[in-house]
Amino acid sequence: MTAAPIDVAAYVRRREALASRMKHGVAVIPTAPERTRNRDAHYPYRFDSYFYYLTGFREPDAVLVLIAGDKPRSILFCRAKDEEREIWDGFRYGPDAAREAFAMDEAHTTAKLDDLVPELLANQPVLHCHLGGDPSWDARVMRWMNDVRARVRAGVTAPQTISDVHVLLDEMRLVKDADEIATMRRAAQISTAAHRRAMQIARPGVGENAIEAELVHAFRANGAQAPAYTPIVAAGSHACVLHYVENSGVLGDGELLLIDAGCELDGYASDITRTFPVNGVFSGAQRDLYDVVLAAQAAAIVETRPGTRWIAPHDAAVKVLAQGFIDLGLLEGSLEQALETESYKKYYMHRTGHWLGLDVHDAGDYKQDGEWRELVPGMVLTVEPGCYVRPGPGVPAHYAGIGIRIEDDALVTAGGCEILTIDAPKTRADIENLMRSRA
Repeated sequence: MTAAPIDVAAYVRRREALASRMKHGVAVIPTAPERTRNRDAHYPYRFDSYFYYLTGFREPDAVLVLIAGDKPRSILFCRAKDEEREIWDGFRYGPDAAREAFAMDEAHTTAKLDDLVPELLANQPVLHCHLGGDPSWDARVMRWMNDVRARVRAGVTAPQTISDVHVLLDEMRLVKDADEIATMRRAAQISTAAHRRAMQIARPGVGENAIEAELVHAFRANGAQAPAYTPIVAAGSHACVLHYVENSGVLGDGELLLIDAGCELDGYASDITRTFPVNGVFSGAQRDLYDVVLAAQAAAIVETRPGTRWIAPHDAAVKVLAQGFIDLGLLEGSLEQALETESYKKYYMHRTGHWLGLDVHDAGDYKQDGEWRELVPGMVLTVEPGCYVRPGPGVPAHYAGIGIRIEDDALVTAGGCEILTIDAPKTRADIENLMRSRA
């Protein structure tokens, strides 16, 4: 058994770009460890996003060492080739094949890490790594540093500075390259097809778990490796729980169904939410609230363009939502009062989006020097306003228990933004038309 050929050009460019940003020193970046679920069973393995971004290498127990300077070098440490273990666990590259397949300058087994990394750190001014995520990894890094320091009387110097390599990588990951955008477009297509499928099979009496199963089936059948996060399939009042993932209820006639689900394709996430009537037709109260949320999303999308601040789509959505809540009798007072006192948070309590990429809540700061970051072409973010009307004092009975969220994935472009998930129906007319076609 052999692995499929890897197109490594994008990963080589990223390593070169990181080395240029480092200027000098050594970066040490591990992948994620395998995690035991219980006894001899492991959780499905998922590589570290930062490591994968630079290598494309998906096996566990691997480390990238990147040396900056006049002659940058990429060194991969990975598992030894072991044909006996491959009988049990499947193909593994081993250093020789990995070096060639992933365009590394050198490759060694991970058994050589403790011997070779101190040598690579010797006489380097900066160690670029990330500390604080895993105590055992932190301790190992410190052992390497102490090994180098112990050689001071031999004229060897240890790095004087430890710099968080994630800071550099976060900025790189924030703006997607052409390869990333192509993968995210495909992930969005797979996920939109899954949402369309869910709308066509939903009906009173079907279990939330059955809808979840159809979503995951659609992801895997179309080439995605897994859901990007635990799907939310929330019928009726379950939709008022923002992170409802139990998915154990039954769809009721006259209820709305909120589905927040997206696939992960080759490491990249999609993230879509749609809310639609289980019986295929919006009631009057559902229509009133849905139209407010849809208008809020439209206002936010207008503000998702180069040169605007990160917060602009959120502010635009909040204004529409707050005014809608007032018009429907959910809030009292003026729009100005609702915005000043944030009374709208009774029904809308989260931000309107987040970065999207290798992580569903992707890398990158939202502020720079205390100011909200400006959007630039190549950024990908979600646009997801909602409303969640939990029953309580003063809440009109016909709105109580309704939860609605509408979420799309937006790629910032030179002229505005491209909605990657546009093929998932979201107008009331499009949703009802699709659901009329149910078998």
